[in-house]
Amino acid sequence: MARVLLYDTTLRDGTQAEDISFQVEDKVRIAKRLDELGIDYIEGGWPGSNPKDITFFQAIQHETLSHSKIAAFGSTRRARVTPEEDNNIQMLIEAEPDTVTIFGKTWDFHVREALRISLDENLELINDSLAYLKERLPEVIYDAEHFFDGFKANPEYALQTLKAAAAAEVDCIVLCDTNGGTLPHEIPAIMAEVRKAVNTPLGIHAHNDSECAVANSLMAVDCGAVHVQGTINGFGERCGNANLCSIIPSLSLKLQRECLKDGQLQMLRSASRYIYELANLTPNKHQAYVGNSAFAHKGGVHVSAIQRHPETYEHIRPELVGNHTRVLVSDLSGRSNILAKAEECGIELDSKDPVTLEILEDIKDMENRGFQFEGAEASFELLMLKAMGKLKHYFSVTAFRVIDTLRESDKAPVSEATIKVKVGGKVEHTAADGNGPVNALDQALRRALISFYPQIAEVKLLDYKVRVLPSSQGTDSVIRVLVESGDHDARWGTVGVSSNVIDASYQALADAFTYKLYKG
Repeated sequence: MARVLLYDTTLRDGTQAEDISFQVEDKVRIAKRLDELGIDYIEGGWPGSNPKDITFFQAIQHETLSHSKIAAFGSTRRARVTPEEDNNIQMLIEAEPDTVTIFGKTWDFHVREALRISLDENLELINDSLAYLKERLPEVIYDAEHFFDGFKANPEYALQTLKAAAAAEVDCIVLCDTNGGTLPHEIPAIMAEVRKAVNTPLGIHAHNDSECAVANSLMAVDCGAVHVQGTINGFGERCGNANLCSIIPSLSLKLQRECLKDGQLQMLRSASRYIYELANLTPNKHQAYVGNSAFAHKGGVHVSAIQRHPETYEHIRPELVGNHTRVLVSDLSGRSNILAKAEECGIELDSKDPVTLEILEDIKDMENRGFQFEGAEASFELLMLKAMGKLKHYFSVTAFRVIDTLRESDKAPVSEATIKVKVGGKVEHTAADGNGPVNALDQALRRALISFYPQIAEVKLLDYKVRVLPSSQGTDSVIRVLVESGDHDARWGTVGVSSNVIDASYQALADAFTYKLYKG
């Protein structure tokens, strides 16, 4: 079987998503990461649409990529203008990409209503735009915009547009489900008709408006497509594009279709998270294959089973995509969860040891009071170590006070925290201002500890979440605080629960610093 070529459009289609914007430097860094992953084509943008994309194509010329081709995106020429006179066509050539991809109208409705030209004139501009580019560039790809909707509305004309592209001897014709409304069962019959009409290699470009972009892409490959377009993490306009983080492992591991080289599939999760970081978005923990929860197990029966045979509750080995099995600990947990989690943390526990039962009872009691360890695995590890008597007593807080003072009615209150910390036989009494009471407490605790433990300076507060637990007590309800901290090597989560949000925050912060000191 032919190798399936991967075409990434994160830097163009992906940036059309709400809340996503990349600077030129970010786009270059992402392109280099995609090259390492083994993506065949990286669509850098539309040189004729904005200065940022022009700058990217200039910048990427100074980088050395080992595998990927850089593609520039654009449209067919404008009506009543020759390719030589069309500025967008000329800018595509001036960008000096390895490949050019242009789209044209397939749906007769769009030809009449959007372009407002005749159907024959649309065929002409598709053909001569592609022929002009093909004479001047090494590789030209044609995106048949709205193909599936166009075929359903007027199959004869939709196929004529593909024939016009094929006559220009393009390298690939990509069938686009631009509105994302096609369902998987529709793909085979439509692609069968396309393959009768043209001999050009076919590709697929699916959007996710019906939650079928990945399924449609895989179905298209099964029907003969040898080129798949999508984005990392499914970024894209409206509901997003086909998610390459799902398509790539499905092609490799389920359909046994070659698309990456040996060793590259294991880089998938890290590439996914890297691009989330540059997009300044929190990774979707429930994302297939690469999400934190993709191979996370909570029920005791599940955990017991996967310890014997992972395939009982895992459809692939997570290490194949750079992920790993996680055991979650909750009030649903059995002894097998505790043992598995201890092993994951490098702690040896005996299933018959009374400490194991003690930990299990503690967890159930604490979760009954509102604690949750699924997002606070560092707090759980500390809990196990304390129960086993293996956790050093690094510090104790003997007192703290947090004051919010409103000094001027039109300005924010000023927060100040004072704290007493005992380390060994010494007591440190200090104070700090902060941007709010929790930040003030965080700063005061750091200031008190740092003279004893300089490594505390490496800890950064990465995320802070407060949840009011279900209750009918109104402002007297129980509060759960989840804190995510990190240093240059790792990230960890801790939890605190109290009817007082400052106390809950203190518990989570204290665990965060204790965990750092334990790990060294």
